[in-house]
Amino acid sequence: MRAAVLRQYNADLALEDTPAPACEADGVVLETLACGVCRSDWHGWTGEHPRVKPGQIPGHEYCGEVVEAGPLAPWKVGDRLVAPFILACGKCPACQSGHQNTCPDQRLPGFVEPGAFAEFVSVPFAHNLARLPETMAPTVAAALGCRATTAWHALTGRADLHAGEWLAIHGTGGIGLSTLLIAKALGARVVAVDIVQEKLDFALSLGADAAVDARAGGTAEAICDLTGGGAHVSVEALGIAQTTNASIECLRPLGRHVQVGMPVGHTARMEINMNAVYMKNLALFGTRGMPSWRYPSLLALIEQGAVDFAPLVARLIPLSGASAELRAFNGPTPPGVAVITDFRH
Repeated sequence: MRAAVLRQYNADLALEDTPAPACEADGVVLETLACGVCRSDWHGWTGEHPRVKPGQIPGHEYCGEVVEAGPLAPWKVGDRLVAPFILACGKCPACQSGHQNTCPDQRLPGFVEPGAFAEFVSVPFAHNLARLPETMAPTVAAALGCRATTAWHALTGRADLHAGEWLAIHGTGGIGLSTLLIAKALGARVVAVDIVQEKLDFALSLGADAAVDARAGGTAEAICDLTGGGAHVSVEALGIAQTTNASIECLRPLGRHVQVGMPVGHTARMEINMNAVYMKNLALFGTRGMPSWRYPSLLALIEQGAVDFAPLVARLIPLSGASAELRAFNGPTPPGVAVITDFRH
């Protein structure tokens, strides 16, 4: 099969012909229909993600059609499926208590085993997969495995966002925009924060109630003014100290901060304004992925027309275009996300 392989950090991925993946007893092999290019892929590409090593095939935001199914898998050839990026064992105490995204035996295609920047991808623990709705394009579904699922769980499984509350979103990349769309579907009011005016304009076009250009400084103060005392919930979607502190400081008393951005490498440890946490009685939540049992609630929201993720997909690219998209994360990125749809070129 054709695949894009990480051979050297911060260098173009190598397009290679590699052996087709084997199907595990409890898994499936998917012919990849679409795969998003995510900032998490960039963390691996730069060498900052501790689990990603040279030789890795990236790609964790994927959907595909079953071409082979193991004897213990609940799917059959021809099924079109979407996968969460965290594949949980389903048997451990974390899984049995409904917290599959914290499974200690989780499998991670795209990070520690071959991912979906390839024509085919092996997916173990196939009970985690969900059927792709017939009305959903694969290009849209590709975002569900990471951006949309993470945003859904962050807002509803962690922060418990309510209709009418103010939500601040720090960073309007794929995860930030997914958070915006879901928050509006839930009836929240949203302030988008970024340093690129084009991205702020895009967020406003998707329904943001207000936008703050962080280049002007005083981000937290501006949000407090706009919201009449501070956001009820704030999501940090980059994983850096500046936006994390702005997220914490923009909250009103008893507000909830959700850490969605991945702090790895040089940002893994950062100086945080804990006095703001103490003085305003804030709650700080970490979140990563989504338990697979929550897929039906998100898919129902989409199928009912309450939220449309299609506007997020800005660029359809071939496999050879993934390197340019990864390199773009080195600076402010353009609006929207890129999705690989051609896995031969």
